[in-house]
Amino acid sequence: MTPLAALVRKELSSLFGSPVAYVALTAVAGVTALIFFDHLKIYNQILFVYATTTMGGFDSDSIPEHINLWDLVFFPVMEQIGITLIAVVPLITMRVFAEERARGTDELLSATGMGPGAVVLGKFLVTLGFVALMMAVAFVYPALAVERGGLGAEHLAAVFMGLTLHAFGLAAIGLTCSAFTSSQLVAAAAAWAAAFVLWDFSWMYSFVGEETAAWLDRLAMHPRYGSFAEGIVSVANAVYFLAMVLVGLALARFAFDLRRVSG
Repeated sequence: MTPLAALVRKELSSLFGSPVAYVALTAVAGVTALIFFDHLKIYNQILFVYATTTMGGFDSDSIPEHINLWDLVFFPVMEQIGITLIAVVPLITMRVFAEERARGTDELLSATGMGPGAVVLGKFLVTLGFVALMMAVAFVYPALAVERGGLGAEHLAAVFMGLTLHAFGLAAIGLTCSAFTSSQLVAAAAAWAAAFVLWDFSWMYSFVGEETAAWLDRLAMHPRYGSFAEGIVSVANAVYFLAMVLVGLALARFAFDLRRVSG
């Protein structure tokens, strides 16, 4: 077994040996199902009311444009679950590097012959894999409901992709914060603060010029992944979140090098 494979196996054992992983999976799955079905119920109620007021119902091709799945279901689901992930993901990432630093076992990893880059890569792979699993579990019930109802499977796939990429970006932020501290609490608090700052800069638009506002809009996470709710899978938006992961990798590697120099 290669050192990288051994590290991945160790990280998986550590992750699933903790109740935090199972609590996170259960919480995200439960919250996603509740949010999705609540909005789907509201959508069906609006259709029922419209059918009643039109005396005898209406054909599916005559549904008003403002009564649609992406405005009444997918977009609100994206908004609420996006905020939920900001709260949950740092709880997963806070221990990844910080726990090693607190115990002093991060130095022992060097004895395995692995460089800092390989260590960071292994931890990132495990964490991102768990985040992908978390989103897959969360979308089991919505996917079944959409398949049986014949409603918006393509839109649901776009929503799933957008939220997964959003979660990857949050994981990168959380892992970076964890790499720079030995306190899990500090790592989680820093990740929450950074994620909420990057979430949306629209509150600043009235204080800055149009060019600055446009630049801030390109940096924010919310506008980037909001288009997925409309079923639009943009390469530029996907690259944005993947770039966050790469920047997180580089910063976490820098944290390792900084610790060695300062130590």
